[in-house]
Amino acid sequence: MKKALLVKYGEIAIRGKNRYLFENQLISAIRKNIDSLDPGHYIKKEQGRFVIYNKNGETDVEGLIERVKVVYGVLGVSPCIISDIQDFSVVANFALEYFKDAYPALVSGTSFKVFARRANKDYPMTSTEIAASIGERILEFYPQLKVSMKNPEISLHVEFRNDVYIYSNTVKGVGGLPAGSSGKGVLLLSGGIDSPVAGYLMEKRGISLDAVYFHSPPYTSERAKEKVIDLAKRLSLFSGGKKLIVVPFTDIQLCLYDNVQAEKLTILMKRIMLRIGEMIAKENGGLALVTGDSVGQVASQTLRSINAVESAVTLPILRPLSGFDKQEIINLSEQIGTFEISIRPYEDCCTIFVAKHPETKPKTSIIESIEADIMPKISPLILKAMEKLEIYEL
Repeated sequence: MKKALLVKYGEIAIRGKNRYLFENQLISAIRKNIDSLDPGHYIKKEQGRFVIYNKNGETDVEGLIERVKVVYGVLGVSPCIISDIQDFSVVANFALEYFKDAYPALVSGTSFKVFARRANKDYPMTSTEIAASIGERILEFYPQLKVSMKNPEISLHVEFRNDVYIYSNTVKGVGGLPAGSSGKGVLLLSGGIDSPVAGYLMEKRGISLDAVYFHSPPYTSERAKEKVIDLAKRLSLFSGGKKLIVVPFTDIQLCLYDNVQAEKLTILMKRIMLRIGEMIAKENGGLALVTGDSVGQVASQTLRSINAVESAVTLPILRPLSGFDKQEIINLSEQIGTFEISIRPYEDCCTIFVAKHPETKPKTSIIESIEADIMPKISPLILKAMEKLEIYEL
């Protein structure tokens, strides 16, 4: 026997002939997260599962759990033992010993159930027979327990695949699809609460996102940029890596400030950000832009404002938070570990240059006309900014 981590995945299992591509992408993301723990870990494909163990010695199962459960596509992880012997009497002994180690002190009347699965239907015992026989052995050793088929308090799982896997608990994963399995895009990442959550939700659907941050020194500090770097690092844990692209935005923002009415500044600024995001996306094979907009949350996120902004680009703009209220977004940010980073008191460029009374019902035709008039001044600044991008591989 050896200790290992059994990795379960969800949606990938129902894919057709290209399922192996999704599996390989998931393995790659897991590998990036666990190599820093110990490069000696081996990931083995099993029937509907992955198995991770250390070829060079003892497997740090607890350390693996923390690194693997957060990866997009992982439905759950289970610390387990593996037996390459499928003889039932041997497996039953292993199962009993594992049960004794997993539950050393059991109160009389505790209910349990044995779950058994067999991938090889030629095995001489059915799943029901396997579960019943192992359950009998457990009751012989623990007569104070009782069997519950519907709502057991504790459980034991025995899976006959190429090897036999025995485990008791499953730690829930984030689910979804491996990042990159649905294509690439660009996330407009600010230092706020919303955009990291939007990125998380879209990457959970298999979109690999490069993050783009607009930095305006000296109006935004290095601490503000560090905050965004930390947010991107946090998001990278779920996908197995992330590219953060920092765009120098000061000259563009000052030009807009000098040439645009204050109430229209935010709309024009967001249009230019989307244009730059689209340029970066197209250079890197991106097929969509992702923003943290929530309908009606702020002036620039009314339906008319959204309409006036999105005509700036041709790529689709994905807004996964459109129907979320602020508390729902905060709850998600706390769940994924970005909230405490986002609330650090370092403001981004949008916050600093926002007007006191921004327009909430802009007309798209007027906004486009204003933009056309100032683009001769803005276009050279955009090209200059594109030449001075800072790129972080996280």
